Amino acid sequence: MFYLSRIEHTLRLPPHLLSLRLEDAVRGELEKLFLDKVIANLGLCISVHSIQSIKDGFILPNDGHPTFRVEFTLIMFRPFVGEIIVAKLKESTANGLLLFAEDYRDRVVWIWKFPDSDEELVIDGIDQIKFQVHSVNFPPIPIEQPEDSKPFAPMVVTGSIDFDGLGLVSWWVDAEDKDEEPEDP
Repeated sequence: MFYLSRIEHTLRLPPHLLSLRLEDAVRGELEKLFLDKVIANLGLCISVHSIQSIKDGFILPNDGHPTFRVEFTLIMFRPFVGEIIVAKLKESTANGLLLFAEDYRDRVVWIWKFPDSDEELVIDGIDQIKFQVHSVNFPPIPIEQPEDSKPFAPMVVTGSIDFDGLGLVSWWVDAEDKDEEPEDP
């Protein structure tokens, strides 16, 4: 799920950051560029783990920004096939449920009616859902993106809750509680 990825990047450093220690200024700029972004075929960047080297500082004519070649390590999130992940409901479509792993403002409710019954299964945005990863894909980066939006590369994780121990976490906690209740003599 989490792994380290070593990257080399040419970084243009704003001059106003030159009053800071070079490593601190570079780390701050790397975090602005990479944190919470998906890098195609690598995954979602969680953190800048370490900086191995900062080399070749130069200033381009008529620019004023020093540019460095930086080698660093990122902590990445990319689930593997078969992994079990806990997430919450973000959206419901005809193709399935869209889940997310962080807090989401809008509340969504998904209701499934049992065939030939009045019973309903309700999942809302508060409930934690365990699912098993079936695939991880990196679709092409959209050419047109809204103006003033952060650039992104999508990562699509497809999974299923159709197996024992998966689905709403509360289903299994409730089932364990019922199993532990003492039986009447």
